[in-house]
Amino acid sequence: MAQKVFLHLGLPKTGTTYLQSVLWANQALLREQGVLLPGNGARQHMQATLVVREHPGLPNRAPEARESWSRLLAEIEEWPGTALISHEFFGAASSAQAGRALADLGASEVHLIVTARDVLTVLTSYWQEFVKHGFLSGLDDFPPAHETNDEWCWETIDLRSVVERWGSHLDPSRVHVLVLPDPGAPREALLHQFCALVGIDPEPLDTDRAREYHSLGVVEAELLRRTSPHLIDFTPARDRGVWIRSYLAQGKLVPRNGERFLPSPQYVGELRERARDCVDYLRESGVDVIGDLDRLLVPDVLPDLRHPSSVSDTELLDSAILTIAELMVDVRSLRERNTALLAQAEEQARQLAPPAPPVSLPRRLVRGVRRRLLGVTGADPVA
Repeated sequence: MAQKVFLHLGLPKTGTTYLQSVLWANQALLREQGVLLPGNGARQHMQATLVVREHPGLPNRAPEARESWSRLLAEIEEWPGTALISHEFFGAASSAQAGRALADLGASEVHLIVTARDVLTVLTSYWQEFVKHGFLSGLDDFPPAHETNDEWCWETIDLRSVVERWGSHLDPSRVHVLVLPDPGAPREALLHQFCALVGIDPEPLDTDRAREYHSLGVVEAELLRRTSPHLIDFTPARDRGVWIRSYLAQGKLVPRNGERFLPSPQYVGELRERARDCVDYLRESGVDVIGDLDRLLVPDVLPDLRHPSSVSDTELLDSAILTIAELMVDVRSLRERNTALLAQAEEQARQLAPPAPPVSLPRRLVRGVRRRLLGVTGADPVA
């Protein structure tokens, strides 16, 4: 069994995509350093969260999803050093589910890592992800009320709740809250802090393939939110992820670098109180805090930013026209490419087709043809 296991619980929108993309790009190098990143990709860790959270949709998933957690555990069982599991959806597990997951890790010395930033930033950014997946709730109504602990609920983004539910099963010294560095810090600062905690040498890591998701502007977010109800054939999670989130949101709307936005002043006030409560709790909890706890507070003075409800129909129309124009370019390019590929395939099929078999004519007909051609009467000389 692994001597140590680090379980990274998120929070979402706290550099998790950046960290995970670097870790997976360097999986082999981590093994050389004695750190196991079990599984075959970030998707398997996401699927493992479904198992741990007893997600109601899990029975409808493929066998590899239903077996994902047990497969990770099997690899950890055979590893003698340090193991690392990372996905922000683990944070949504109930206390009982968290306890069972930690018990599954057996005799390993388990540590929790929770990357954190202020709740206003987390909520506003995570709402954009919610909209990118085709959901409809407005910013002031997010997160929506859920009866189950799914990934879009408060339990996923509430730092105090995550620490309480998971940390109640461990000594506080094994719960590590990693506060994101100041925005002016070098890009690699978070990675270096994370690596120091796990015991990874960050210097040889390849960061060229690091990924980060950027934000929608206020007009673009509202356009996407109003478009989603009409995408009635894009209901499967994979369709929402590939087409609404990746193609439309990330590919077309995010690059416009639209205006930032905030929830209503009333909701900001509620989040400010929630942040103060969280910081007070963490100061008294005894957990290991890396970074400045005051950075988790919502500032008393915020920039004068718009609310999504302020977006006008004219702004939506202008953005929609630009989007349609870009989509037309893509459709034309795709059509031309498909036409060329089809012509190429048809030509290859003709070249590879076997020659037509010889036609077998009746013997009597053949004799008659020969007589006419040779002017022969009587018996066929070549019969």
